[in-house]
Amino acid sequence: MTKFIPAGDLKRHFNVTGHFYTLSVAGSEPLECRSVLEIMHKELDPPGEADAVFVMMNPGSSQPLVGTQHDIDSKQISNFKATTVPTKPDTTQYQVMRVMYCFGWKYVRVLNLSDLREAKSPQFAKRLKQLEPLALGGVHSVFAPQRSAELKRQLQRRAEGPVICAWGVGDFLEPLIQQAETALAGEPCVTGLPKPDQPGRYFHPLPTLQRDKVKWVSEMVKVLKARV
Repeated sequence: MTKFIPAGDLKRHFNVTGHFYTLSVAGSEPLECRSVLEIMHKELDPPGEADAVFVMMNPGSSQPLVGTQHDIDSKQISNFKATTVPTKPDTTQYQVMRVMYCFGWKYVRVLNLSDLREAKSPQFAKRLKQLEPLALGGVHSVFAPQRSAELKRQLQRRAEGPVICAWGVGDFLEPLIQQAETALAGEPCVTGLPKPDQPGRYFHPLPTLQRDKVKWVSEMVKVLKARV
C-alpha cells in the first residue's frame, strides 16, 4: 500500500499557483474561471519542464490567495496569456501531491475539462447546459478548438511525462470528455484509472470515502509504475 502523506506535510513541500480570470460570453453573466493550476516543489528553481499533466473536471472552489483581475472576452480567448498567482490548495490537489511525492516529481500542471469555478456538481452541470446553445459558449474549455494553441503550450512536459485523465465519471460530462479525447488523441502516454466498461470515464482523485481516497492514490501509483 502506498504511503498516504498527510496534507500538513505536503504543504511544507509544495507551492500551488493558478491563473484566474473572468470570462465574458454573450448571453451569459460573467463566468469566474481558472485556466491552469501549477504545483511545484518549493526547492524547484527554475521550474523547467512539467513532469506530468493532470486533466480533471473543473476547478471547483479553487481560490487565489491574492487579488487578481483578468477579464477576457470570449472573442479574444485565443490570444490571452496566463499569469499565475499563489493559490489556496484544496483536497483534490493534495491527492495530486501524494502521487508527485511517490515519484519524486517536482512540477505538475493541472488542466480541466472546463475552467468554470463551481464547487457543486449539480450547479456545474446546470451552467454547462445554459452555455451549450450560446455562440462561443464552449470556450470555457481549454480543449475547445478556439484554444488549441494554448492547449499545445499547456501540454508541454518532459519526454515520457504522462497525461493523467482524472475527470470523473458523470454522464453530464460526456460532451466535454469527447472533446478532450479528440484533442488528446495524438498525445503520448495518456493514462488514468478507467471505469470498467465505460470508455472515456476516469475516476476522480477525490471520492467521498477516506478509504477510497487512499485507494485512488495507491491504484494510480500502481498504474504509473506499470508504465516504467
